Amino acid sequence: MVKNMRGLIDFCRSRRGRIALNGASAVLGIGVAVLAARHFAETGWPLANADVELVVAAGGFFLLSYAFKVFGWHRLFAPADRPHKMALAAAGGAAAVGGAALPGRFDDVVRVAVVRRFGASDYCVGTVCLSLFMLGLIDTAALTPLASSAAATSDSSVAVRAGMVLVAAAGLAAAVIITVLPRLIASGRFIRFRIARWLFERTTSPREAWKAWVFVLASWVARAVGLFFLLAALQVSVSFPLAVAFLVAAAASAALPIAPAGAATQAGAGAALLIASGISTSQAIAFAVASQAILIAVAAVVLVAAAAWGAGQRFRPARAAV
Repeated sequence: MVKNMRGLIDFCRSRRGRIALNGASAVLGIGVAVLAARHFAETGWPLANADVELVVAAGGFFLLSYAFKVFGWHRLFAPADRPHKMALAAAGGAAAVGGAALPGRFDDVVRVAVVRRFGASDYCVGTVCLSLFMLGLIDTAALTPLASSAAATSDSSVAVRAGMVLVAAAGLAAAVIITVLPRLIASGRFIRFRIARWLFERTTSPREAWKAWVFVLASWVARAVGLFFLLAALQVSVSFPLAVAFLVAAAASAALPIAPAGAATQAGAGAALLIASGISTSQAIAFAVASQAILIAVAAVVLVAAAAWGAGQRFRPARAAV
């Protein structure tokens, strides 16, 4: 088994392996695009009759949510190990774009690869993975106030409200872990182990973690405002609690260990919540698809901007030498 895995890794690192992976990714992307085009040709593009100004406002708040998430993720690295914010922005944009086709949780692999490629070549993969683990906990903790407000103000069924309460409880548990983890690692029972010392040097302090929590909460709120504008643009509803409930349902589905595709899973969970809240099936699916399409478009813009910045950074030493 180990020999087979090593052989697979060596093949993926080889030139033929990279060509094969790139070709498979291209075929998969083309297949997804063809299926989406056929679907929209039969049912119509969800944004065809939308209010353009409200859609642009929604996209602006989605872009703002990306910026807040980058600032929050940046706080989870030790000051000496922090990559550039544009590297984290590129990683987030690539993960969101790749999430349209890749299975759930594979977006974290994309983030690690992009940070390594965008940042220093000797950047520690373990440090990035640890920051993503902490970011997942903070994401869950930041959903607690939103899920609590959605459970209290939503007009959905009892089952939907119970789900919101469950998400809020999971957020409280994540907050406890964030607070207790540094003290637990630093205790005399664990600090004698090498892995505990490595974690102690890189684990975010509770103070920095709560600063990151503020940025991540701002990111979720900005996305909820964008969803509110999108609900109005598509004439689905003018309800901020409904936008928050859709956001919480989509974000909670992203916590699944494995799923067919990250974007599809989130869209399906959000559409199911809208249907349970009394929205027609066609409107719910159209809104879920439109929200994911705008998120991916904004992520693509972020990725292009970060790539342009990275190219400028590479050419800067050459210009200085000339």
